[in-house]
Amino acid sequence: MLIAAGCSSGSDSGSGGDSAGGGNGSASSGAGADSGASASAAPTVQAAAYNSLPDACGTLSKKTLKSLTPEASKGKKGTSEAGTRGSCSWSSLDNNGVKGSQFRWLNVSLLRFESDASRGTGEAQAGKYYEQQVQDAQSVAGAKNTKSQAVAGTGDAATLVRYDLKKKEGAFKQQTVVARVENVVVTVDYNGAGLAGDKTPNADDLAKLAEKAAKEAVAAVSAANGEGGANPAPSAPASKAPSKSASPSPTASKSASTSASPSKSAAKTS
Repeated sequence: MLIAAGCSSGSDSGSGGDSAGGGNGSASSGAGADSGASASAAPTVQAAAYNSLPDACGTLSKKTLKSLTPEASKGKKGTSEAGTRGSCSWSSLDNNGVKGSQFRWLNVSLLRFESDASRGTGEAQAGKYYEQQVQDAQSVAGAKNTKSQAVAGTGDAATLVRYDLKKKEGAFKQQTVVARVENVVVTVDYNGAGLAGDKTPNADDLAKLAEKAAKEAVAAVSAANGEGGANPAPSAPASKAPSKSASPSPTASKSASTSASPSKSAAKTS
């Protein structure tokens, strides 16, 4: 009986000791593995190509502005944030008294996105915003004869949306060009109307002018980011701005256009 008890006691003690010791060792080993895995799996995202934006009021040449808004004095700066967003608008009224008047309104807005680990690359964010801007332009309340077409040679992607909008002041011909170049979205809103009985402007002529303005604005964005419109190659990431969240609300870049009654955003609220 003594021998049996001694064997039984030794077996239980050894088993318990081995179990406890094995459990501690396993837990310690697992914690170390998890720590190493989390450190090596830190999320990374490719830096955005463009780090700067030009002054929105300086994106178009005097010659171009003269052709789009001949009677405008200078641009009116809208909501802006250095390097992230900016907008500028021009208003032109060629008043011929009882013979009527020709009205033109132009707005250029710029929005730049930075790469962010949680939101994705700046280019991907800009692509989503570009698509949203096009959809917004295609769904303006009260718009008639809405048409959309691709615009060649303007950034990485560009779309022209055109429609007619009847307002108490007259019949407006709206042209909106949305373009994306790298991680920047450029939106050009341009409309015209014949007021006080003057003839309605030709929509095709206005569309060509809007496309010209969009091309020039995209070129200005590229030029603001170095020779050839590109930043240093990815092999020099130190020159890039630190990654941070910079994805404003999709309606932010339109804030400047709310001050002009014939604009796209005004049509939405009417």
